[in-house]
Amino acid sequence: MNLKQTIYALSTVYGKSGVAVIRVSGDNAIDVISQMTTIDTHLIKERYAYFSPIISPLTKEVLDQALVLYFKAPHSFTGEDIVEIQCHGSRAVISSILEALAKFENFRLAEPGEFSRRAFYHQKMDLTEAEGLADLIDSETREQQKQALRQISGTLHNLYSSWRERLLNIEAYLEAYIDFPEEELPKELTNQISDNVSKLKSEIKEHLKTSRFGERLRDGFHIVITGPTNAGKSSLINAITERKAVIVSDIPGTTRDAVDIRLDVNGYPVILTDTAGIRETNNPIEKEGIELAREKIDEADLILALFDASDTEPDIFNALKRKHPNNLWLIASKADKITPEQCSEFENKNILCLSSKTNAGINELFSSIGAFIKENIGSNTSALMTRARYREALTECLKNLENFNFEKEIELSAEDIRLAARAIGKITGQIEVGEILDKIFGSFCIGK
Repeated sequence: MNLKQTIYALSTVYGKSGVAVIRVSGDNAIDVISQMTTIDTHLIKERYAYFSPIISPLTKEVLDQALVLYFKAPHSFTGEDIVEIQCHGSRAVISSILEALAKFENFRLAEPGEFSRRAFYHQKMDLTEAEGLADLIDSETREQQKQALRQISGTLHNLYSSWRERLLNIEAYLEAYIDFPEEELPKELTNQISDNVSKLKSEIKEHLKTSRFGERLRDGFHIVITGPTNAGKSSLINAITERKAVIVSDIPGTTRDAVDIRLDVNGYPVILTDTAGIRETNNPIEKEGIELAREKIDEADLILALFDASDTEPDIFNALKRKHPNNLWLIASKADKITPEQCSEFENKNILCLSSKTNAGINELFSSIGAFIKENIGSNTSALMTRARYREALTECLKNLENFNFEKEIELSAEDIRLAARAIGKITGQIEVGEILDKIFGSFCIGK
């Protein structure tokens, strides 16, 4: 990436719209104002919206009437001079302005995520904040939006930076004594350092417990519906989504693949999976579907085990309940076929009765799912770990801290601390992490 070049891109979705935003960033960004508008660059005010014709620098043809804003470095998103053109969002207008920008010397179209990457290089954000921005752009539910905003505001940055600073302070003490080998570490200092390392290990271990929930908040909470054939699994999916999302049939084995449906449950992202009915079969395709269903069950955050309340007993799930004691719920489906007294008996055993035909019990199921997700995610929303790479780096950090002790050479002890600090630095970008940057910023859209 050449930071000396000025970059430009459409920052809004390409297509027909009322307004489109074209962003230019770099040392020569102000040339756009001097050559494509009627604005006097000597008198221009920062962060002030000017209404001006947008003119082709070659043909002097008017391309559009637009709002133009100038953000002077370093007080901009990227830390460079930025010009924003808020034009009409027709394809013709957008294309003509981008074509005009391409004619400027040392200008080029931005790569995916390059604006945010330049913001990182100019210390406008660290990697956790940049990834929070990406999550905000991709957010589909209220809770995803809230978590992304927390991350942009520096919640994770502050936590990880404070841990790294503590490690650097410890390393500084150890390095000082390495430089003066004739001096022995005072017992008071070794106790203090050991205590600090122990506290830090406890904090990281506690934080690592949130990794699964944070990643689920970002990617989706997995709920799998399982049960024997004709238990009403597909009917429940259709009742929940209020559309014919999957095929419903009395023929056993109709559902042979795992079907994922994305939902918003009280602001939390949910991936609801309909699976093949569990039964003995000689059909190789159905067997494969049943095996896939078992894999999905083992990976699920919550399992809804459905059985036909009119002709099946819940004890068919006894083995599954023993394997998943904390996240399996028994659901008596087709409750319209049984009496209220029978339904009460099920409910007394903590078995929810519902009917996809009459929608009885559907709202109660939704409320219970929302409460379950909030209990697992919502109670730790201040600094959730949302990406696997954070977990991997902190696990590496913890491994080095576990290796630390004063029973070996002080140089080796200092190396443990240095490696631990380096692992945390990979998360925030406080060390050279070139191999990570392309992957992170490459997931952004072109104009971001």
